[in-house]
Amino acid sequence: MNRGEAIGLIEAIGLATAIEAADAAVKSANVRLIGYEACKGDGMSTIKVAGDIGAVKAAVDAATAACAKGRGVWGTKVIARPSEGIEKLIYNNQTVGYTPPIEPKAEVVIIEENEETAEETTEE
Repeated sequence: MNRGEAIGLIEAIGLATAIEAADAAVKSANVRLIGYEACKGDGMSTIKVAGDIGAVKAAVDAATAACAKGRGVWGTKVIARPSEGIEKLIYNNQTVGYTPPIEPKAEVVIIEENEETAEETTEE
């Protein structure tokens, strides 16, 4: 997550409504769709978007209007510059569509010295 990025959360009632809200959000403003997270009851899903504060506000407004066509929106929230402490709540393995970055593994090279090769090099 970029330090200057804002986060937008849209809690829609029903997955179809949430998908329509996510579509409206990313089409209306220059935001990045993080993914959605299924809530643990009442069939709600939370759409997560990120971008500049103005774009996130516009995306959340568009998503809210799109939810009015479906079963509705339960709540929305725009966080201007989220603290690093809540990053785990936003970017987690329960967010469908979010793929955590893969950290490169250190390459380990094992060099074995063969005894025969060592003897041959000393004879010459």
